[in-house]
Amino acid sequence: MSNKVVIAGVGMVPFKKPGQSDPYDIMGQNATRAALSDAGIGYGLIEQAMNLSEEERAAPPAVAMFAAQVDAMLQAGISEETIASISCKARRHAAHNPNAIFRDPLTVKEILAMPPVFRNLRKLYACPPSCGAAAVIVCNEAFARTHGIRSDVSLIGKGWGSDKKQYFSGSVMDVMFQALSRDAATAAYKDAGIGPEDIDVIELHDCFTTNELATYSALGLCKDEDLNAFVADGDYTYGGRYVINPSGGLLAKGHPLGATGLAQITELTWHLRGDAGKRQVEGARTALQHNGGLGSAGFVHIFQRG
Repeated sequence: MSNKVVIAGVGMVPFKKPGQSDPYDIMGQNATRAALSDAGIGYGLIEQAMNLSEEERAAPPAVAMFAAQVDAMLQAGISEETIASISCKARRHAAHNPNAIFRDPLTVKEILAMPPVFRNLRKLYACPPSCGAAAVIVCNEAFARTHGIRSDVSLIGKGWGSDKKQYFSGSVMDVMFQALSRDAATAAYKDAGIGPEDIDVIELHDCFTTNELATYSALGLCKDEDLNAFVADGDYTYGGRYVINPSGGLLAKGHPLGATGLAQITELTWHLRGDAGKRQVEGARTALQHNGGLGSAGFVHIFQRG
């Protein structure tokens, strides 16, 4: 009898809107800086590798770093329309997700009409911090069969990694998770014995619109030079090659930090089981989950139905 890991149960509660009164709301304005400091993470190394000025270092860490990521993408030829389209897609997907914070539609014109908040980083390029909870119960297939537990979704591949010295001497994109995500994805595909062409639905770490774009190529969905076309052709949404962040992602659903990864797995399990309602990705059989955090660590998990 197989001892492969199966998903026995998943659950999620709606995420709180920013500023909503909640005694358990720990997401203050300086949460990222506090987390970096408390964890003893070498944020100074990231600042140095990205050549941030003194003024930029005084800004909130995430704002300064992802503003540099936006600049790097613009310099590489990624259009502002492409960057803004990621937020528009997030809202379209979130419209059918009762757990999402922002469900009202946005247009590219509306996003680009808002002035940058720091360098070329616009407000709606960023996800909202939020509170929420998610849970995933896993067991082996033998236990599931013995106890009559549903076992139709299995973990078939996994990959993870942390920072490497060479990341800090490469491009801004390498410092900002792209290399880390690529390494984790390569390991996960090898472990699963499949490639990106076999994936149907994806939940990835879209803390900022540019991070979602950087992850497309890191996961092997397209090449860096094809990002504009990938988005323009709709290959990131329903009817395209992949459906990416059908939940609305962090940009629309919200980003509760510690609960984010399990929330992604919960969403994907619903799709693989056909339980995602109006946002269901029809015929979804293989799903990929990607998550990462400053410090840095990156994870990719691949799940399959049947």
